[in-house]
Amino acid sequence: MRRALAGVALAVTSMVALSFLIPLALLVQSEARGRATTEAEQRAAALAPVLALTTRPSDVQQAVSGLDSDRLGVHLPGGHVIGAEHAPPGSLDRAERDRETLALATSTGWVYLQPVILAENRVAVVESFVPRSDLDRGVALSWVVMSLLAAGLVAGSVVVADRLGARVVRSSQSLSRASNALGSGDLEVRVEPAGPPELQEAGSAFNSMADRVVRLLAMERELVADLSHRLRTPLTALHLEAERMGSAPGAERITAAITHLETELDSIISAARSPLAVGPLGGVTEDPDKHGGSTEATPEKLCEVSEVVRGRVEFWSVLAAQQGRGCRLVATAEPTQVRLPQDDLAAVVDALIGNVFQHTAEGTAFTVRVERTAQAVVLAVDDAGPGIADPDRALARGVSVGGSTGLGLDIAHRAARATRGQVRITRGPMGGAQVRVTLGLAAETKRSTGRSSRRARRFAQRSSAPRP
Repeated sequence: MRRALAGVALAVTSMVALSFLIPLALLVQSEARGRATTEAEQRAAALAPVLALTTRPSDVQQAVSGLDSDRLGVHLPGGHVIGAEHAPPGSLDRAERDRETLALATSTGWVYLQPVILAENRVAVVESFVPRSDLDRGVALSWVVMSLLAAGLVAGSVVVADRLGARVVRSSQSLSRASNALGSGDLEVRVEPAGPPELQEAGSAFNSMADRVVRLLAMERELVADLSHRLRTPLTALHLEAERMGSAPGAERITAAITHLETELDSIISAARSPLAVGPLGGVTEDPDKHGGSTEATPEKLCEVSEVVRGRVEFWSVLAAQQGRGCRLVATAEPTQVRLPQDDLAAVVDALIGNVFQHTAEGTAFTVRVERTAQAVVLAVDDAGPGIADPDRALARGVSVGGSTGLGLDIAHRAARATRGQVRITRGPMGGAQVRVTLGLAAETKRSTGRSSRRARRFAQRSSAPRP
């Protein structure tokens, strides 16, 4: 921007300077020539009274010598010439014959011829000469002075424009750095409004926006904590009902599920009550200053995809057996570490399998696969249900194609984006929907060469027969 403003100032002031400099230069040259020719005319006019009184050569010679014998000449009747002679012969005859005042430009300068009428109708011609050097005397110096003055004005305008541009650029860069910092998760960043009024207004608007974002995040966290806390009441009631079941079939499993749900609620409330910072992908992380830790970024957590998926499939296989669903897991034996917290990956698996239970009829089989490629891990969930008619709409956050909240696939989508992966919905080999979540491998896993060259070992786990 500074360069652009300086260029604009240079162009504008240069055009203005030239528009004044060229006419002034021509005017100075015209004035110099006018001054020299006026002096020549005055010298010629000074000899006219002398010639009117006498035409004796000695008297005329004395008068010419008193004025300037090198630049004045008198052509007396009869062809006698006194003083310098610079005019062409033809012009002298014309001035004498026509009795006309002439001004002629020659190769050596400028000649002024003034006829003087004498007694007995005779004519004498006074010649006044101006050398070419006198015609342009002082013009070159004037042009140099004006050129230097114009150059100084142009340079001054460029410097002023550069200073003004630097002020604007500093304000713009400060606002840009603050915006990038806010987008990267620094919720405390603010700007000092400076620069032109428009940028000051933009800086004030940015500060207001940042304050508003902080307030909205705080309100959202409080709302999440409050809603999670409200779930404790029905959860406590379920816990009491499970205790009343005593040693009835399934009581231990229900109690374990309720305990796990209580743990998840505690985690949600604790995370919502903690000072949070927005991460680079839009997520939230705990503020290390709360615990007196360093302000540097904490290392990302790694988890093994196959192990997490295997644990979640074992959890869901019990419910699958009750509903008569065929549940099959096919997982690679190669390392499948990704940069995701284990709880986040478990939430992805639960969301994908939960969608199968929610959107397909009881008895519908499904398969969970974990495959590894050169750069990624692919988590695929296939089912034998009716499939998804509009995959793009199903991936939109908050949009449901089956009456749910519409957030399950979005959880998988955000986790994939956090590892530079993606989510695709296609028609699977079982005839229903296939949701493929591609997760980028961690750097450590990419460099691992222990078992990556061996053929992957796969195993199948089928659930027990459904209860009557």
